[in-house]
Amino acid sequence: MPRIRRLRASDWQLLKAVRLEMLTDTPMAYIESLDAARRQTDTQWQERATAMSADASVTLVADSGVDGSGFCGLMRVVLKHPQDPGKPLQAMLISVYVAPRHRGLGLADELLNRACKAACEDLGAQHLELGVHQDNSRALAFYRRHKFETTGASRPYPQDTSKLELFMERCLPWQPTAS
Repeated sequence: MPRIRRLRASDWQLLKAVRLEMLTDTPMAYIESLDAARRQTDTQWQERATAMSADASVTLVADSGVDGSGFCGLMRVVLKHPQDPGKPLQAMLISVYVAPRHRGLGLADELLNRACKAACEDLGAQHLELGVHQDNSRALAFYRRHKFETTGASRPYPQDTSKLELFMERCLPWQPTAS
């Protein structure tokens, strides 16, 4: 199993390579376009890596080398700021990606378990939310296996507004889910 660690601000070149791979492999899965990502300057990538390693989020990266080489996967959890301070804290799971050569080997399960744990323990969230394209039956089944339930909420999918993005949520505290 690849090692899983938190993304650091100094990992901006890895972040750039990963993001470009993500957008090339599954362009409809992300709001950002590959062309927009390619136009980012090194300074902008440095700023993104700094933001992705800030206090209100946890970005997990899986790689196969001690130097950050051999990228395998990434998941990011971002704390949502509730409009009502009386409501429990929520986090959102975004930027989910496992490189093709590592799919089906349990890495997605391990990344998700660690993302749920980080949302609860590091960010203090009591709920973890995500959005899934209505036609992505594999993703829907994967998240259901990990105790996510559809909330009934949806919105037009950003890249194709004729389709819906379905919202799913998992209550925390975190409990690991077997793959």
